[in-house]
Amino acid sequence: MFPILCYEGLDYTGLKTKFDKVKSFISNADFKSADVKKLKPSGYLRAKLDDTNRLLFMPIKHNDKTCLLLLEVIKNHDYSKSRFLAGAEIKEEKISVEEIQNPIECLKYTDYNRPVRLLDKFIVFDDEQDNIFQYNLPLVIIGSAGSGKTSVVLEKLKTFTGNCLYISLSSFLVNHTQKYYYSYKYNNDDQELEFLSFEEFLETIKVLESKEITSNVFLNWFQRQKISKKITDGRKLFEEFRGVITGSDQTVQYLSKEQYLSLGIKQSIYLQDEKTEVYSLFEKYLTFLKEGEYHDSNIISNKYQEIVSKKYDFIVVDEVQDFTNSQLSLVLQSIKTSSNFILCGDSNQVVHPNFFSWSNLKSYFYEDQLETNKVTQILSKNYRNSPEVTELANRILKFKNYRFGSIDKESHYLIESVANTAGGVSCVEANLKNIKELERKYLNDENHAEYELLGHSLEKIKRINLWKHTSFILILYMLLSLGQLRMSI
Repeated sequence: MFPILCYEGLDYTGLKTKFDKVKSFISNADFKSADVKKLKPSGYLRAKLDDTNRLLFMPIKHNDKTCLLLLEVIKNHDYSKSRFLAGAEIKEEKISVEEIQNPIECLKYTDYNRPVRLLDKFIVFDDEQDNIFQYNLPLVIIGSAGSGKTSVVLEKLKTFTGNCLYISLSSFLVNHTQKYYYSYKYNNDDQELEFLSFEEFLETIKVLESKEITSNVFLNWFQRQKISKKITDGRKLFEEFRGVITGSDQTVQYLSKEQYLSLGIKQSIYLQDEKTEVYSLFEKYLTFLKEGEYHDSNIISNKYQEIVSKKYDFIVVDEVQDFTNSQLSLVLQSIKTSSNFILCGDSNQVVHPNFFSWSNLKSYFYEDQLETNKVTQILSKNYRNSPEVTELANRILKFKNYRFGSIDKESHYLIESVANTAGGVSCVEANLKNIKELERKYLNDENHAEYELLGHSLEKIKRINLWKHTSFILILYMLLSLGQLRMSI
């Protein structure tokens, strides 16, 4: 007897009696009565519901047991319209029970009472994920990479109608996620969905005549300035300009000198006796921007608040921890109904300090009198990393909280590994030579699910010489979250 699983999008309207009958046949391995045929060259099977309609299904492995995953009713046996067959020409052939016993596809962590979902692969939500999926908006989803956060968010996004937006600061992540969303020819006729990076989002409001200032452009400018021995790190100064002076208060383009000097020790990277010089350099930075070739997206965000239209019915903001208050405020102002949003991220993956905190983020909810205890949900399980890697990630997180402190309870949750594969972690000196060796060995290794994201992270490490800073511990945690530490770092 084969356990039966059903794809979440399976529609057998008007054929329930025939569907239930065939389902019983194939569950009891009575393939003859169901007139089961294999569809070559695909790995799919079909059963005959009646003279004109077919049921598409496939064998799938779970816990060393073969299950049958029911996928799609194909009307008028028109295989060219099947989402799964993708218009391929197929040939029907007879099949035996023995041929089904060793399926190629494998489904992990399955609850037979839940539907099987599909992005770039088949998945089933666990209790935690399923509960979050059922929540109404607004919703803040917190979880490390490998927690299923993206899967939950994209499946939730499929339920939205009207004009929708998925946005992230990273164009790489946006493109990567868009491919996931439209895998297997997914289509939603009730949805107008845009996948945009924040820079692209700004362009939809008003075309920019200048370019976003980058760290490299800033460093070239910084090297031409007269500076004291106290202000020597250009990247640190860039982070202060972007994360504090221009990005922290969404109500102004940038903090006044008085406002900046009055910031507390936990609100600025610099000591009090350094701030006067920092702000003097910031004023020169403003003059540089006024020359017109480059712009600061935080300043633009504040300017655009006056002209942004309420265009979207629903918005998903991914990796929200990388957004400044100014940027996020502009995005949220483009929603027709203020509560129709999902914010997701992990504050432990912040690379460039912008003083992000979940507590600060909740200020948006208090203004709308929303119940934040119901809005914020945490995914604590990890399906990507081995227990050994997860244990090290938790130790690093504890050390990070001990060394730097934790400003809210959502930032110090620990991860629970549910992977059943053993792993190992080893360490080498973190220098440029060894990082280049990591790239050579692993960036083209297709056995690593996130090797492209790892490459993106390694490039950041090289670019900002992060091994020279105490904050390298945060990047180490990020790499662990990506599930990459089967390697040496």
